[in-house]
Amino acid sequence: MEFRNEANWDRVFRILLGAGMLFLGWFVLGEGIFGAAFRIFGFVPLVTGLLGWCPFYTLFGIATKRYGRTD
Repeated sequence: MEFRNEANWDRVFRILLGAGMLFLGWFVLGEGIFGAAFRIFGFVPLVTGLLGWCPFYTLFGIATKRYGRTD
């Protein structure tokens, strides 16, 4: 059974977004509430991009990956 619901372009976007947020949180914003928020919430797109599965997509019945095709 296929559990992935993200297309490759979606996964790349999420990985880059998560890595960018973590970079900003650790090296640019530093200490403070915004730095902490970026460090915490940056893991969400990074992990979902690495896994290829988004729980919110599943919850709302959304999928950017087309089944039956490889992309």
